Amino acid sequence: MRIWIDVEDLFHYAAHASRPSGIQRLAFELQRALVELAPQDVRFLRHAPSGTGFAQVEFSAIETLFKNLSKPSAPPPPAPQPVERQLGRARLFVRKQISALPPEAAIALRRFNTQQKAALRTLREAVRTGLRHRGKTNLAPPSAEGQRDFETQAAPGDWLLCLGSPWEVKTYAELVRATCDRHGLRFALLVYDIIPLRRPEWCDRSLTKVFSTWFHSVVPLADQILAISHTTATDTEAYAAENGMALRSHIVPIPLGTGFGQPPTPLRTTRLPQAGSFVLFVSTIEARKNHILAFRIWRELLATLPREQVPTLVFAGRVGWLVADLMQQLENADWLGGKIRLIEGPSDGELATLYEDCLFTLFPSLYEGWGLPVTESLAHGTPCLASNATSLPEAGGDLARYFDPDNLHDALRAVRAVLEDPAGLAAWRAEVRQNFHPVSWSETASATLRLLGHSC
Repeated sequence: MRIWIDVEDLFHYAAHASRPSGIQRLAFELQRALVELAPQDVRFLRHAPSGTGFAQVEFSAIETLFKNLSKPSAPPPPAPQPVERQLGRARLFVRKQISALPPEAAIALRRFNTQQKAALRTLREAVRTGLRHRGKTNLAPPSAEGQRDFETQAAPGDWLLCLGSPWEVKTYAELVRATCDRHGLRFALLVYDIIPLRRPEWCDRSLTKVFSTWFHSVVPLADQILAISHTTATDTEAYAAENGMALRSHIVPIPLGTGFGQPPTPLRTTRLPQAGSFVLFVSTIEARKNHILAFRIWRELLATLPREQVPTLVFAGRVGWLVADLMQQLENADWLGGKIRLIEGPSDGELATLYEDCLFTLFPSLYEGWGLPVTESLAHGTPCLASNATSLPEAGGDLARYFDPDNLHDALRAVRAVLEDPAGLAAWRAEVRQNFHPVSWSETASATLRLLGHSC
C-alpha cells in the first residue's frame, strides 16, 4: 500500500508568498516525518499541467522549495535618528492640519491615509516576495515522466492524501474523483478549521465562496478525514450534519507536533525590545485574532497603573485583512505613546528571541483550529495567557491560563493578575519549563499511518 501525498498547494503558495504560514509549515513537517517512517511507501504528487491527473515528484524537490521559502529576509536597516525626528514632526503637522478640517473631510482623509498605508504594506510585501524568489525557486511544471510514473505505479488500495490547502483549485473534486476511480485509490483529507463557513465575517468574501464550494464538493469524497484538533473534528461533523452532508467516516483528530524543524538560533536585532520589558502577541493582525481587545486592555492598564509599571505590548506579525479601523485607531492613539509596538515579519531567529525575552505571551483569538502560538510559547518555556475559545484550551492544556475573549473585564483582570504578581509569574514560568512535554512529529506521522491502515 502506497500513500500518495498531493503537494501542489505548496508550489502554488510559494509562487506568490514570501514566508510559509502555519498550514505550509505543519504539512511539511508531517510529510517529512511520514517519509522517515515509511520511506518506501510515501510518495509525492503535483498536478499535471493538463489539470486532469497527477505527476510524481521527489521529496528532495519539496525540501528545496520549502527551504527557499523559509529563508529569512534581511530586516530593513533602521532609519537615521534625525530622519525619524523629522518624520515625527511631519506627522504632527499633518494631524494638526487634518484636525482643523470639517469632521466629514477629516474622516475621509484619515480613511484615505489608512488605505494608503495598507497599499504600501502590500506593495512592500510583493517586492520582497519578488526579490526572494528571483533565481531561487524552481516552479517549473512537473514532468511527463513523473506523470507516467504515477499512472503506472498507482494501484488499487493505495491512498491519495491531501495535507494542505488546495481549495483554490476549482476542479479539485473532479480531479480527486477521476483519479480515485481510475486507479481504485482511497482518498484521505486533513481538515484544519472551517472558519470561512462558521465565521465568514472574519474572512474575505472571495475566500468564503471558494472554500465553501471546495468543502461541499471534496469532503464527501473522503474515505478518511483527519483533523488537527478535537474542536475542528466536532465542528466539522456538526456542520456536515446541519447541512445534510453525508460523510464516509468519522473525523478523527491527530496529535500535532510541537515546533517546526530545528529550533532556530535566537537572533537579537536592533528592532527588538529589551528582554523582560514586554508582553508578546504573535499573529497576523486580522479581525479574528482580536488585537482590538489587546489594544483596549493596554489602554485600560495605562489609565489605572503608573506608566512605568505597564510593559510594552509587542505585535509580531504582518498586517492582514479587515483591520483598517484598528490600524487607524492605533495611529490616532500614537500606539499608546509607544506602549504598543509592531514588529512586522520577524525572522525565525527574531521570533525565538521574542519568545524567550518576553514576560509572557498573550493570545486572545476568537476562533482557532489549533493555536500554534500557544504551543510555541510553552515550548520556549514561556507562560501563555490565552483565550478560552474553541481549540485553544486543547493547545495550552493545564499550563496556559485562560480568559473570555469577548469580555474586556475578564481579560483585563487576567492580565493584571499576572503583571501584579512577579513571584507568581516566575513560578508559572518554572512550571512550564518543568512540565511541558513537546509532541514529536513522528507521533503525528504514526497516528496518521495508523488511521490509514499502514503498519510501519
